[in-house]
Amino acid sequence: MYFHKKRVIAMLLAGGQGSRLYVLTRKTAKPAVPFGGKYRIIDFPLSNCVNSGIDTVGILTQYQPLELNEYIGNGQPWGLNKTQSCAQVLPPYERNDKKSGWYEGTANAIYKNIDFVDRFDPDYVVVLSGDHIYKMDYNAMVEYHVAHDAACTIAVRTVPLAEASRFGILNTNPDNSIYEFEEKPPVPKSTNASMGIYCFNWKVLRQALIEDEADPTSSKDFGKNIIPKLLNEGNKMMAYNFDGYWKDVGTISSLWEANMELLGKNPEFQLRGDARSTIYARNDAHPAAYIDEDAKIVDSLIAEGCEVYGSVKHSVISVGCTIGKGAIIEDSVVMPGVVIEEGAIIRHAMLGEDSKVEANAVVGGTDKEKISVTSKGAVVAAGSHLAPGDML
Repeated sequence: MYFHKKRVIAMLLAGGQGSRLYVLTRKTAKPAVPFGGKYRIIDFPLSNCVNSGIDTVGILTQYQPLELNEYIGNGQPWGLNKTQSCAQVLPPYERNDKKSGWYEGTANAIYKNIDFVDRFDPDYVVVLSGDHIYKMDYNAMVEYHVAHDAACTIAVRTVPLAEASRFGILNTNPDNSIYEFEEKPPVPKSTNASMGIYCFNWKVLRQALIEDEADPTSSKDFGKNIIPKLLNEGNKMMAYNFDGYWKDVGTISSLWEANMELLGKNPEFQLRGDARSTIYARNDAHPAAYIDEDAKIVDSLIAEGCEVYGSVKHSVISVGCTIGKGAIIEDSVVMPGVVIEEGAIIRHAMLGEDSKVEANAVVGGTDKEKISVTSKGAVVAAGSHLAPGDML
């Protein structure tokens, strides 16, 4: 089979378990977790690729892949199903050397798909994480990489010094060339945090992956192994500054905060935008939302297919939800297909897909530091109370 040469392709790491999201990822891979009323987390890097002119994307899945694989399908919602484009799901597989097919780290995942990348003979490969919320022009980063004749370019953002120890930190020269990389240093030397977005010369990365795979002491990880290896070998590496909105939604609190940051007249993160920053998603056809005459809605997002008879304030209500008469929802995220019956009260909570809160039940409370969470399909019994910070 003949494949057209591509200047740039993307490899999207989407196999993470998302253990810090607890019950939300019990049955769902983290990149498939709903966000913003009608999206999934993975929609953001996929849409960024399309908006950046990258039309070939390998998507590496592993944990709970069924729902994510079905969601991606042939890539049609993102326009990646055309003759010379693709969104190719790349699950682990058994190799002819009888080694375990499971991906053993981020670098190992790309290594095991060298043949896929080689099909397109790319000059550059953009490596992405599937668990961040942001809009970014990857093409601008690629052109920056080319202009500086770098072997690797890493997207960075400035973080508060007090938070820097949570990230991989890049120490740079005045020209933004990288002279040192520290993975979550206890005493950071700078506040340039890696965003986990890389642009590599494919020939350089390919050789580094092969050599790293042969090292029995390696963790097979980009941050721990590949980046330090390339630096130690004297390769030119550049930091690419990104000053837009970017959120790692790997925890309950950060996922809730990111949804709340969609609200208000001037939200911190604007979902609406021009054609160059549209976020695409796979959505079934739903009727328009119905808002009852007795319903009250303030500062909220209400997706299509919803029926609202109660009160909603400063909340995100996803596709196909029903909110009963007299129900109160405040400062909460309600994921697709949730049913909230009459008289139920929801505050500072995230309700997982297809869950149900029966009549007069109470979920959460007034403490925004304690987010209550229900898992996919969970049922909060009538008249019961899921306490602030508790999970079901």
